[in-house]
Amino acid sequence: MDNELVKAIFRGVENEPFARALKMELVELEEGRSVVEMDYDPSVMDNLFARMHGGAIFALIDEAFQTACQTVGSTTVAMSVNVNYVASPETGARLRAEAVEVSGTKRTATYDIKVRDQQGELIAVCQALAFRTGKPLPFL
Repeated sequence: MDNELVKAIFRGVENEPFARALKMELVELEEGRSVVEMDYDPSVMDNLFARMHGGAIFALIDEAFQTACQTVGSTTVAMSVNVNYVASPETGARLRAEAVEVSGTKRTATYDIKVRDQQGELIAVCQALAFRTGKPLPFL
């Protein structure tokens, strides 16, 4: 994978308002694979039951999905995302979402995404389908 593309994706996450708001960090990136981490902060991520909101977990999944998709070097967007929540993380947990491309064609790609806490406990699993537009990445 082109080094300039890697730098641009890392820079994009660092500058993305939503990722910054949730303090997401892109920690690994290679062609077809991305790892994004985030700390569970209950002051902004709790739901009505004082547990981590599913939307916060989904946001982490989506960031890993988004960054893994762009490693192809052209704008790629989500078509379908199916999440299964397996466990509720403990307050203060460090969550890690890993997105891995399972198959890809010129126009579509499928990804498996898993979220685990710092002990390796499975929090959520996801299957996602992406559409490769063929358009250049706007942040390059």
